[in-house]
Parts: sequence; structure tokens; C-alpha cells
Amino acid sequence: MHPIDIVTLGPGSREYLTLGAMETLRKATHVVLRTGRHGAAKWLEDSGVPFETLDNIHEKAEDFDELNTACAEYVRDKAQDGSVAYGVADPLQDGSVQALIQAGAKLHTLPGVPLQAPLLSVAGVSGAVTTVTASDLRLTDGQSTLCVTEIDSPLLAGDIKMKLLPYYGARCEVLYFPPSESAQRAYQTIRLEDLDRQKAYNHTVACVIKPQPLTLKERFDMADLLQLMRVLRGENGCPWDRKQTHQSLRPYLIEEAYEAALAIDEGDDLHLTEELGDVLLQVALHAVIGEEYGTMDISDITTAISRKMIARHRHVFGEDTCLTPESVVDNWSRIKQEERGQRSVGEAMLDIKPGMPPLLRAEKIQRKARDVGFDWEKPEEALDKVMEEVREVREELNGSHLMEEVGDLLFSCVNVARLCGVNAEEALTFSTQKFLNRFLWMEKQAKIDGKALKVLTISELSVYWERSKSEM
Repeated sequence: MHPIDIVTLGPGSREYLTLGAMETLRKATHVVLRTGRHGAAKWLEDSGVPFETLDNIHEKAEDFDELNTACAEYVRDKAQDGSVAYGVADPLQDGSVQALIQAGAKLHTLPGVPLQAPLLSVAGVSGAVTTVTASDLRLTDGQSTLCVTEIDSPLLAGDIKMKLLPYYGARCEVLYFPPSESAQRAYQTIRLEDLDRQKAYNHTVACVIKPQPLTLKERFDMADLLQLMRVLRGENGCPWDRKQTHQSLRPYLIEEAYEAALAIDEGDDLHLTEELGDVLLQVALHAVIGEEYGTMDISDITTAISRKMIARHRHVFGEDTCLTPESVVDNWSRIKQEERGQRSVGEAMLDIKPGMPPLLRAEKIQRKARDVGFDWEKPEEALDKVMEEVREVREELNGSHLMEEVGDLLFSCVNVARLCGVNAEEALTFSTQKFLNRFLWMEKQAKIDGKALKVLTISELSVYWERSKSEM
């Protein structure tokens, strides 16, 4: 196969063709342009240099992947009987060039003026810029200046808009560059929601979006939240936020987690979004406090949990096999025990700290005991134990070990719930709410009857209570 020279044609105007590009195009046995809709095509015509384009392939291709593969195959075939100068606007952004590389073709690339150069110079952009063609746009945040080139149709513009909206918002200002191959590009300032509503589109159309100040943004990502926390904890920030420490935030982290769990129970996605935001706020605050003291930052947090998830999912990232959710849980526990050097079940139990909600901690310790067979076989057996503990509580009502006996009763009740496949915390939460609803009904009904609960006898209260059961 003869050499393939990848020639950078630049943004469109012949003024952006380098001397090296011109010389290579003149000398090549075969000159192939990705498209004839480029200023270089007119220059080649005027210079008497024969060339061909791949526009016919573009018209036949079903999608961009098929187009890029077909273009790469055509160029490789041409190189079988002579040197090829393959002209593309920008090799770094061209999918057919990437397809040639993946196919193992030996290429020599002539650098030139990138597509974004005349756009960014007019837009007055400095610093880091992400440049991508419209067909290859992949976005993960809205933190850097974004330049999108080759928006050649309203359909593609609409696709780009839908990908940008979650990061920038509909009213974000966009610098829109209409069709032109002029060396001096002009732009219009439009809203992102109008990107696919312009008068004309072709391969020269582009847009530039600059990061907005926090207070003007419609959409925020994790980096924005962290920056907001840095502002609030800064010199001119919020006195309350500046005062917080890991220790002072501890109760809020627990409270927000419970409120998020309640939102899940309610089945209200909007409320859940708000409550998960409150949980994420706690993570962001802890990360920024860690930054200030040099103990951690957000990347330490995300790295730690990502490493854990990879290590604990050997059935996905390693050689273990887990075909059921139950086997995944067992495998997770085994790997966790290996990581922490726990040689016995007792050591694993010690790792279940007292700061955990008591019912949940009791259930986890019981599950560890089950690993070595120290457990009831049936819920009925655990229920018999509950009745035994009830008798012991009754015997100790006026004794000095009442708290211990009540604790044994509660622990036994958790055993019953676990063996029945019931989450003890959820069950208690449900029953507490049920009691509250019935009590509120009882209170309301007594008021309608002109009575106050506190003056009623227990027998009279029982009548209202039994009625609440049928009403609720």
C-alpha cells in the first residue's frame, strides 16, 4: 500500500490552507476530498489539480458510522495503486480518519488550522476549550467552553440541542455561526432553545457556548455544587456554612438520609429529587471541608467508592460467578471480610458499629450469625422465643434488669421479622404511622362529638379506637 497523507484543509477559506498542504495536494497521485463543499475544492479547480470527493458515499450512508467506514475503505483502496492525499477539514475531528487509524492504515498527517480557530478568535475565548463535531458530541458537564462544529442540518442541530439542554438550560446564550467559508466569521447570539430554528445550515455552521456564572445558570452539575460550597464557606460567604465541621454536620447527614427514604416511600419523584439533593449537599460540604484541611476532596470520595464497587463486583469485573441477587450479597460479604482481614464471624460482627440504627444493626448481626448456622430454622421458632421474652419482661416489670429484658424482646422481634422476610425498620415505621393516623381520626371524631380525649375513660377511648380501625 502506498503512503496516505492526511491533509488538514482547515475551516473552509483557502486562506487557511498551509504551504505544506498545497504542496502535498499538488504532488499526490490521487487527491481525495472528504467533501467537495469546501473552499479547498475551488482552489484545486483553479490550480488545475484533479481530485475526487466522497460526497456520493455521504448521500448513500445510513448513519455516521457507516459513512466513516465506507470513506476509510475507499481511501485505502486508492492507496493500492498510488500515493493518496486525503483532504479533511480537521483530522482530529474527522471520523473517517479515526476509522483509517483503527483499520491499521499508516498515515502521515499534515497539521493545519483547526476548525475552531477562526470561531474562538472572534468569540474572544481563552483557556480550556472542548471542540467536537456535531455528529460526535458526548458531554459530561458544562464546565468548559464548548465549540461544536459541522452542524449541517436542522435535525442535527436539534439533536445537539437536546444533548446540551441538561447541562446548560434552554435560555443559555449561544454564539451561533451561520453558514460561511469566509476567513472572518461573524456570529449571532441566540438562546440554546433556538439552535435548531435558524434559517440555514451546512457543514460550516458552528456554535460556541461559554460557561456561565453560577448565579445565571439554569442547570448545575456536581462541579457547580462544589464551587457553590466553596463560595459559601469563603471569606464573604455564609456564617453558618463557614462554622460547620464534619462533627457538626453528622446529625444533618442522618436526618437527610431518612427524609430521602421517606420520599421513596411516598412514591413522589419530585420530592425525592429534592431530598436526594439535600443528601448530595451533605457530601459536597464534607468534601469541601476536607479540601480546606487537606484530608480529602471529592475525587478521593468518588475514587474510594468506585474502587470498592469494582472490587466487590468480581462477578462483573473479575472471574467470580453470581447468578442470583442472593449469591451477590453472599459474595459481597465474603469479599468484604477478605478486604478487612476478618478471620471469623465474630470479627465481622464487631465491624457493624453501634452508630447504626439499632433495628438495622440487630438484623445485620443476626445475619452474620446465620452464616455459621446459629439461627432459627423457621419464623415460628423465633416467635416462640418472643413469647418467652414477653414472660421474662412481665416477671421483671419491677426489677433492676427491665431494660435488658425489653432489649431481648425487641431483638427477638427483629429475628421474627427477618425470618419472615420483613424489614424491621420499615415494619415499625409503617405501624407507627398507622397508629398516628388512627389517633388523629380518634381525636377529630371526639371533637365532632363535643368531647376531649383527655377526659374520656380508657373504655370510651377504646370505642373510638375500634371505630378508627374500620374508618382508616
